Amino acid sequence: MKTYKKAGVDRKEREKAKKILKNFESTFKFSKYGKIIKTPFNFLFPLKDNLYQVKTSDGVGTKILLADLAKKHDTIGIDGVAMVVNDCIRCGAQPIALTNIIDIKKSEKKLLSEIQKGLILGAEQAECPIVGGEIADLPEILNCPYYLNCDCLGQIKKEKIITGEKIKIGDIVIGFKSSGLHSNGFTLARKVLFKKWGGKYEIFEKIKGLEKPLILECLKPTRIYVKSFFKIFEKFEILGAVHITGDSYLKFKKLNFGFEFFNFKPPLIFELIQKTGKISNKEMFKTFNMGWGFAIIVKKNERERILDFLKKEKIEAEVIGRVIREKKIKIKYKKSRFVL
Repeated sequence: MKTYKKAGVDRKEREKAKKILKNFESTFKFSKYGKIIKTPFNFLFPLKDNLYQVKTSDGVGTKILLADLAKKHDTIGIDGVAMVVNDCIRCGAQPIALTNIIDIKKSEKKLLSEIQKGLILGAEQAECPIVGGEIADLPEILNCPYYLNCDCLGQIKKEKIITGEKIKIGDIVIGFKSSGLHSNGFTLARKVLFKKWGGKYEIFEKIKGLEKPLILECLKPTRIYVKSFFKIFEKFEILGAVHITGDSYLKFKKLNFGFEFFNFKPPLIFELIQKTGKISNKEMFKTFNMGWGFAIIVKKNERERILDFLKKEKIEAEVIGRVIREKKIKIKYKKSRFVL
């Protein structure tokens, strides 16, 4: 049976190591205009006139190895933008500027042009300008042709910040449909699926039920939720928001409530990974988005109004869970029930 740990990522050891990063909070005293606000997923720093900003940073992970294998680099920039703008909006902040860093073995016009295409498409989907970036030639450091990181600056007024403090037992979780694997869990997915890394299939193999050849299915770009999110944020109160990425449904623990999830219709790619790798349900829900890439927590009595609005706006989203008293993450999937 395959696990993320056996694939090379030890989730528990990573969390232990990341605790040292709290030492960065000792620098908060240098905030020039007042106290930094901590939300479940973001830190926001004050500017003036009750205005706050947030900065998010992320990369696209080992998905780049698949882009290189397929010789297809024109969408990986969408993933880079998606990871940081979707993180930005969790606290309600509007993305206002993007930057990127491309670490590359050798600067080549054709390759950089393809990467740029994706970055521009991502920026267009997020309606956020790219205002800077850096390209560094690092042949002695990189094992892959390049690596892409992005940063997003977001802005919001203090009274609109989503802090998670208003969440109550009985509130509901609405999930926004994912486009597939997005940019997470590829260390495990690669080693299960592709012969190059010890898996079962050829890179362009056609699998019954999949829309595209296998590697192109895996390369589907991460969905960007900025427009959908703000359509709802402008009309309804959002109590909490989660970008379902690394560690997947374990991320909900940061909201300091229990959750029960019961609505999953994941794309076939997830079932293929699970069956091929003989992966447990619990491991799947700790690693992959399982069909929902972003989620919001809203009041129970707003349920029908929000669902009607989503239908009217043609936003692919459904109720997927609820807030419960017991501080556990409970999953109901097919005929099984388990706790993460």
